[in-house]
Amino acid sequence: MAQALNSALRDALKDDGRVLVSGEDVGPLGGVFRVTDGLTRDFGEDRCFDTPLAESGIVGHAVGLAMGGFRPVVEMQFDAFAYPAFEQITSHVAKLRNRTRGRVELPMVIRIPYAGGIGGVEHHCDSSEVYYTHTPGLRVVTPATPQDAYDLLRDAIESPDPVVFLEPKCRYWAREPVSFDRTGTPFDRAAIRRRGTDITLIAYGPMVATALAAAEAAAEEGRDVEVVDLRTLSPVDDETIAESVRRTGRAVVVHEAAGFCGYGAEIAARVSEQCFHHLEAPVLRVTGFDIPYAPPKLESSHLPNVDRILDAIDRLQWDDQVALAAQGSVRDA
Repeated sequence: MAQALNSALRDALKDDGRVLVSGEDVGPLGGVFRVTDGLTRDFGEDRCFDTPLAESGIVGHAVGLAMGGFRPVVEMQFDAFAYPAFEQITSHVAKLRNRTRGRVELPMVIRIPYAGGIGGVEHHCDSSEVYYTHTPGLRVVTPATPQDAYDLLRDAIESPDPVVFLEPKCRYWAREPVSFDRTGTPFDRAAIRRRGTDITLIAYGPMVATALAAAEAAAEEGRDVEVVDLRTLSPVDDETIAESVRRTGRAVVVHEAAGFCGYGAEIAARVSEQCFHHLEAPVLRVTGFDIPYAPPKLESSHLPNVDRILDAIDRLQWDDQVALAAQGSVRDA
Protein backbone atom coordinates (compact mmCIF):
# COMPACT_ATOMS: atom_id res chain seq x y z
CA MET A 1 0.00 0.00 0.00
CA ALA A 2 2.82 2.43 0.80
CA GLN A 3 4.23 1.90 -2.69
CA ALA A 4 0.77 2.34 -4.26
CA LEU A 5 0.37 5.66 -2.45
CA ASN A 6 3.84 6.70 -3.60
CA SER A 7 2.87 5.83 -7.18
CA ALA A 8 -0.32 7.87 -6.87
CA LEU A 9 1.60 10.91 -5.66
CA ARG A 10 4.26 10.41 -8.32
CA ASP A 11 1.70 10.16 -11.14
CA ALA A 12 -0.21 13.18 -9.85
CA LEU A 13 2.98 15.26 -9.70
CA LYS A 14 3.86 14.14 -13.21
CA ASP A 15 0.41 14.82 -14.69
CA ASP A 16 -0.36 18.17 -13.05
CA GLY A 17 2.19 20.89 -12.34
CA ARG A 18 -0.15 22.40 -9.74
CA VAL A 19 0.26 19.43 -7.39
CA LEU A 20 2.59 20.03 -4.44
CA VAL A 21 3.51 17.61 -1.63
CA SER A 22 4.56 18.89 1.77
CA GLY A 23 4.74 17.91 5.43
CA GLU A 24 7.08 16.85 8.20
CA ASP A 25 9.99 14.79 6.84
CA VAL A 26 8.29 14.09 3.49
CA GLY A 27 11.29 15.45 1.55
CA PRO A 28 14.69 13.72 1.39
CA LEU A 29 13.75 11.25 4.16
CA GLY A 30 10.65 10.12 2.26
CA GLY A 31 8.29 10.27 5.23
CA VAL A 32 8.10 8.16 8.38
CA PHE A 33 6.51 5.31 6.39
CA ARG A 34 8.47 6.11 3.18
CA VAL A 35 5.29 6.96 1.30
CA THR A 36 6.99 9.99 -0.29
CA ASP A 37 10.29 8.22 -0.92
CA GLY A 38 12.15 9.62 -3.93
CA LEU A 39 9.67 12.39 -4.75
CA THR A 40 11.99 15.25 -3.78
CA ARG A 41 14.84 13.63 -5.70
CA ASP A 42 12.73 13.23 -8.84
CA PHE A 43 10.61 16.39 -8.76
CA GLY A 44 12.72 18.83 -6.79
CA GLU A 45 12.27 20.71 -3.53
CA ASP A 46 9.77 23.09 -5.12
CA ARG A 47 7.30 20.21 -5.61
CA CYS A 48 7.94 17.99 -2.56
CA PHE A 49 9.33 19.73 0.51
CA ASP A 50 9.68 19.54 4.28
CA THR A 51 7.80 21.90 6.58
CA PRO A 52 8.39 23.06 10.14
CA LEU A 53 6.97 20.88 12.93
CA ALA A 54 3.80 22.94 13.11
CA GLU A 55 0.66 21.19 11.88
CA SER A 56 -1.51 24.29 12.02
CA GLY A 57 1.05 26.07 9.85
CA ILE A 58 1.20 23.14 7.41
CA VAL A 59 -2.55 23.19 6.82
CA GLY A 60 -2.81 26.99 6.86
CA HIS A 61 -0.03 27.21 4.29
CA ALA A 62 -1.86 24.66 2.13
CA VAL A 63 -5.07 26.71 2.33
CA GLY A 64 -3.22 29.66 0.86
CA LEU A 65 -1.69 27.50 -1.87
CA ALA A 66 -5.09 26.06 -2.79
CA MET A 67 -6.63 29.53 -2.91
CA GLY A 68 -3.77 30.50 -5.23
CA GLY A 69 -4.52 27.77 -7.74
CA PHE A 70 -2.29 24.93 -6.56
CA ARG A 71 -3.35 21.45 -5.45
CA PRO A 72 -1.45 20.85 -2.22
CA VAL A 73 -1.17 17.41 -0.63
CA VAL A 74 -0.02 17.62 2.97
CA GLU A 75 0.98 14.86 5.38
CA MET A 76 0.23 15.01 9.11
CA GLN A 77 2.67 12.15 9.90
CA PHE A 78 0.47 10.57 12.62
CA ASP A 79 -3.24 10.78 13.42
CA ALA A 80 -3.09 12.54 16.79
CA PHE A 81 -0.42 14.93 15.48
CA ALA A 82 -3.16 16.46 13.30
CA TYR A 83 -5.11 17.86 16.26
CA PRO A 84 -3.12 21.13 16.41
CA ALA A 85 -4.38 21.75 12.85
CA PHE A 86 -7.99 20.99 13.72
CA GLU A 87 -9.00 24.65 13.96
CA GLN A 88 -7.64 25.34 10.48
CA ILE A 89 -9.43 22.27 9.11
CA THR A 90 -12.84 22.92 10.65
CA SER A 91 -12.90 26.72 10.47
CA HIS A 92 -11.26 27.32 7.10
CA VAL A 93 -10.66 24.18 5.02
CA ALA A 94 -14.21 22.91 5.47
CA LYS A 95 -15.99 26.26 5.22
CA LEU A 96 -14.19 28.47 2.73
CA ARG A 97 -16.11 27.31 -0.33
CA ASN A 98 -19.44 27.88 1.43
CA ARG A 99 -18.26 31.17 2.92
CA THR A 100 -17.44 32.49 -0.56
CA ARG A 101 -20.65 31.09 -2.09
CA GLY A 102 -18.61 28.74 -4.26
CA ARG A 103 -16.27 31.37 -5.69
CA VAL A 104 -13.20 29.91 -3.94
CA GLU A 105 -12.51 26.19 -4.10
CA LEU A 106 -9.97 24.40 -1.93
CA PRO A 107 -8.70 21.41 -3.91
CA MET A 108 -6.37 20.07 -1.24
CA VAL A 109 -5.68 16.70 0.39
CA ILE A 110 -4.76 16.17 4.03
CA ARG A 111 -3.07 12.77 4.36
CA ILE A 112 -3.30 11.29 7.84
CA PRO A 113 -1.79 7.89 8.74
CA TYR A 114 -4.31 6.63 11.30
CA ALA A 115 -5.50 3.78 13.53
CA GLY A 116 -3.53 1.07 15.30
CA GLY A 117 -2.11 -2.35 14.77
CA ILE A 118 1.56 -1.29 14.74
CA GLY A 119 2.33 -1.25 18.47
CA GLY A 120 2.58 2.53 18.54
CA VAL A 121 2.61 4.59 21.72
CA GLU A 122 0.20 7.34 22.74
CA HIS A 123 -0.54 10.01 20.07
CA HIS A 124 0.42 7.55 17.31
CA CYS A 125 -2.63 5.29 16.93
CA ASP A 126 -5.85 7.31 17.17
CA SER A 127 -8.88 6.53 15.01
CA SER A 128 -9.99 10.11 14.53
CA GLU A 129 -12.29 9.69 11.52
CA VAL A 130 -15.51 10.83 13.23
CA TYR A 131 -14.10 14.29 13.94
CA TYR A 132 -13.78 14.86 10.22
CA THR A 133 -16.94 13.10 9.06
CA HIS A 134 -18.93 15.25 11.49
CA THR A 135 -17.56 18.38 9.77
CA PRO A 136 -19.64 19.47 6.74
CA GLY A 137 -17.52 20.57 3.80
CA LEU A 138 -14.96 17.78 4.00
CA ARG A 139 -14.73 14.59 2.01
CA VAL A 140 -13.30 11.75 4.10
CA VAL A 141 -11.93 8.58 2.50
CA THR A 142 -9.90 5.60 3.68
CA PRO A 143 -8.48 2.79 1.54
CA ALA A 144 -8.35 -0.82 2.72
CA THR A 145 -6.29 -2.24 -0.17
CA PRO A 146 -3.27 -1.15 -2.21
CA GLN A 147 -5.47 -0.82 -5.31
CA ASP A 148 -7.85 1.51 -3.52
CA ALA A 149 -4.92 3.43 -2.04
CA TYR A 150 -3.83 4.32 -5.56
CA ASP A 151 -7.28 4.96 -7.01
CA LEU A 152 -8.68 6.94 -4.08
CA LEU A 153 -5.61 9.15 -3.69
CA ARG A 154 -5.61 10.03 -7.39
CA ASP A 155 -9.34 10.85 -7.16
CA ALA A 156 -8.81 12.86 -3.96
CA ILE A 157 -6.08 15.00 -5.55
CA GLU A 158 -8.33 15.75 -8.52
CA SER A 159 -11.37 16.57 -6.37
CA PRO A 160 -12.48 20.22 -6.27
CA ASP A 161 -13.28 19.75 -2.57
CA PRO A 162 -10.88 19.32 0.36
CA VAL A 163 -10.31 15.67 1.22
CA VAL A 164 -9.14 14.14 4.49
CA PHE A 165 -7.33 11.01 3.34
CA LEU A 166 -6.98 8.49 6.17
CA GLU A 167 -4.28 5.88 5.59
CA PRO A 168 -4.49 2.76 7.80
CA LYS A 169 -0.96 2.35 9.11
CA CYS A 170 -1.26 -1.39 9.72
CA ARG A 171 -2.06 -1.90 6.02
CA TYR A 172 0.98 -0.03 4.66
CA TRP A 173 2.72 -3.38 4.09
CA ALA A 174 -0.30 -5.15 2.56
CA ARG A 175 0.51 -6.54 -0.88
CA GLU A 176 -1.51 -7.12 -4.04
CA PRO A 177 -1.12 -6.44 -7.76
CA VAL A 178 -2.15 -2.87 -8.58
CA SER A 179 -3.51 -1.59 -11.87
CA PHE A 180 -2.90 2.05 -12.72
CA ASP A 181 -5.69 2.38 -15.29
CA ARG A 182 -8.17 3.73 -12.69
CA THR A 183 -11.09 1.60 -13.84
CA GLY A 184 -11.99 0.32 -10.38
CA THR A 185 -14.77 1.34 -8.00
CA PRO A 186 -15.70 5.02 -8.52
CA PHE A 187 -14.98 7.71 -5.94
CA ASP A 188 -17.67 8.05 -3.25
CA ARG A 189 -18.86 4.45 -3.74
CA ALA A 190 -18.57 1.50 -1.38
CA ALA A 191 -17.30 -1.88 -2.58
CA ILE A 192 -18.59 -5.36 -1.81
CA ARG A 193 -15.46 -7.33 -0.96
CA ARG A 194 -17.24 -10.63 -0.35
CA ARG A 195 -20.71 -11.71 -1.42
CA GLY A 196 -22.99 -13.38 1.11
CA THR A 197 -26.64 -14.00 1.92
CA ASP A 198 -26.98 -14.15 5.72
CA ILE A 199 -25.27 -11.09 7.24
CA THR A 200 -23.74 -7.81 6.07
CA LEU A 201 -20.47 -6.87 7.75
CA ILE A 202 -19.79 -3.16 7.22
CA ALA A 203 -16.19 -2.06 7.71
CA TYR A 204 -13.58 0.36 6.39
CA GLY A 205 -9.86 0.99 6.41
CA PRO A 206 -7.90 -1.31 8.72
CA MET A 207 -10.93 -3.39 9.73
CA VAL A 208 -11.82 -4.64 6.24
CA ALA A 209 -9.17 -7.36 6.39
CA THR A 210 -10.41 -8.37 9.86
CA ALA A 211 -14.00 -8.47 8.60
CA LEU A 212 -12.98 -10.69 5.68
CA ALA A 213 -11.17 -13.05 8.04
CA ALA A 214 -14.26 -13.17 10.24
CA ALA A 215 -16.43 -13.93 7.20
CA GLU A 216 -14.23 -16.89 6.32
CA ALA A 217 -14.41 -18.17 9.90
CA ALA A 218 -18.19 -17.70 9.97
CA ALA A 219 -18.50 -19.76 6.78
CA GLU A 220 -17.07 -22.72 8.68
CA GLU A 221 -19.97 -22.31 11.11
CA GLY A 222 -22.55 -22.19 8.34
CA ARG A 223 -23.03 -18.40 8.12
CA ASP A 224 -22.72 -16.79 4.69
CA VAL A 225 -21.32 -13.29 5.33
CA GLU A 226 -21.21 -10.35 2.94
CA VAL A 227 -18.47 -7.75 3.55
CA VAL A 228 -18.99 -4.12 2.50
CA ASP A 229 -15.96 -1.83 2.44
CA LEU A 230 -17.21 1.76 2.77
CA ARG A 231 -14.07 3.35 1.21
CA THR A 232 -15.67 6.80 1.45
CA LEU A 233 -16.84 7.81 4.92
CA SER A 234 -18.22 11.19 3.87
CA PRO A 235 -20.28 11.26 1.79
CA VAL A 236 -21.38 7.72 2.64
CA ASP A 237 -22.74 5.36 -0.02
CA ASP A 238 -26.18 4.63 1.47
CA GLU A 239 -27.33 2.87 -1.68
CA THR A 240 -24.79 0.04 -1.57
CA ILE A 241 -25.18 -0.45 2.17
CA ALA A 242 -28.98 -0.52 2.08
CA GLU A 243 -29.11 -2.83 -0.92
CA SER A 244 -26.86 -5.31 0.88
CA VAL A 245 -28.72 -5.21 4.20
CA ARG A 246 -32.12 -5.56 2.53
CA ARG A 247 -30.87 -8.80 0.99
CA THR A 248 -29.25 -10.26 4.10
CA GLY A 249 -31.57 -8.90 6.80
CA ARG A 250 -28.81 -8.55 9.37
CA ALA A 251 -25.92 -6.11 9.83
CA VAL A 252 -22.82 -5.66 11.98
CA VAL A 253 -20.65 -2.53 11.80
CA VAL A 254 -16.95 -2.85 12.67
CA HIS A 255 -14.41 -0.11 13.42
CA GLU A 256 -11.37 0.50 15.62
CA ALA A 257 -12.50 3.78 17.16
CA ALA A 258 -14.38 3.90 20.47
CA GLY A 259 -18.01 2.86 20.24
CA PHE A 260 -19.65 5.82 21.98
CA CYS A 261 -20.60 8.39 19.32
CA GLY A 262 -18.39 6.47 16.89
CA TYR A 263 -18.81 6.30 13.14
CA GLY A 264 -20.60 2.98 13.46
CA ALA A 265 -23.44 4.65 15.36
CA GLU A 266 -24.24 6.76 12.30
CA ILE A 267 -24.14 3.73 10.00
CA ALA A 268 -26.33 1.72 12.39
CA ALA A 269 -28.86 4.56 12.55
CA ARG A 270 -28.99 4.92 8.76
CA VAL A 271 -29.43 1.17 8.29
CA SER A 272 -32.22 1.13 10.88
CA GLU A 273 -33.98 4.05 9.18
CA GLN A 274 -33.62 2.79 5.62
CA CYS A 275 -33.94 -0.98 6.12
CA PHE A 276 -36.23 -1.29 9.17
CA HIS A 277 -38.79 -3.62 7.57
CA HIS A 278 -36.04 -5.86 6.18
CA LEU A 279 -34.15 -6.36 9.44
CA GLU A 280 -34.33 -9.69 11.25
CA ALA A 281 -32.32 -8.40 14.23
CA PRO A 282 -30.95 -5.16 15.69
CA VAL A 283 -27.88 -3.67 13.99
CA LEU A 284 -24.85 -4.45 16.15
CA ARG A 285 -21.45 -2.78 16.46
CA VAL A 286 -18.00 -4.20 17.17
CA THR A 287 -15.64 -1.39 18.10
CA GLY A 288 -12.67 -0.36 20.16
CA PHE A 289 -13.36 0.17 23.84
CA ASP A 290 -14.39 3.55 25.25
CA ILE A 291 -10.94 4.29 26.64
CA PRO A 292 -7.86 6.26 25.55
CA TYR A 293 -5.88 4.16 23.11
CA ALA A 294 -4.35 1.15 24.81
CA PRO A 295 -0.57 0.83 25.28
CA PRO A 296 1.26 -1.48 22.86
CA LYS A 297 1.19 -4.55 25.11
CA LEU A 298 -2.61 -4.33 25.42
CA GLU A 299 -3.33 -3.27 21.85
CA SER A 300 -4.44 -6.72 20.67
CA SER A 301 -7.07 -6.84 23.44
CA HIS A 302 -8.37 -3.39 22.53
CA LEU A 303 -8.77 -3.81 18.78
CA PRO A 304 -11.78 -5.65 17.30
CA ASN A 305 -10.81 -9.15 16.20
CA VAL A 306 -12.34 -12.17 14.52
CA ASP A 307 -13.65 -13.67 17.76
CA ARG A 308 -15.45 -10.47 18.77
CA ILE A 309 -17.05 -10.21 15.34
CA LEU A 310 -18.16 -13.86 15.47
CA ASP A 311 -19.66 -13.23 18.91
CA ALA A 312 -21.68 -10.34 17.44
CA ILE A 313 -22.85 -12.54 14.57
CA ASP A 314 -24.02 -15.14 17.09
CA ARG A 315 -26.17 -12.48 18.81
CA LEU A 316 -28.14 -11.63 15.66
CA GLN A 317 -31.34 -13.44 16.74
CA TRP A 318 -31.17 -16.46 14.47
CA ASP A 319 -34.30 -18.58 14.09
CA ASP A 320 -33.04 -21.35 16.38
CA GLN A 321 -32.25 -18.80 19.11
CA VAL A 322 -35.69 -17.18 18.78
CA ALA A 323 -37.35 -20.59 19.01
CA LEU A 324 -35.40 -21.49 22.14
CA ALA A 325 -36.23 -18.13 23.71
CA ALA A 326 -39.91 -18.64 22.92
CA GLN A 327 -39.85 -22.12 24.49
CA GLY A 328 -38.27 -20.68 27.60
CA SER A 329 -40.98 -18.01 27.81
CA VAL A 330 -43.68 -20.70 27.59
CA ARG A 331 -42.07 -22.74 30.37
CA ASP A 332 -41.75 -19.65 32.55
CA ALA A 333 -45.45 -18.91 32.05
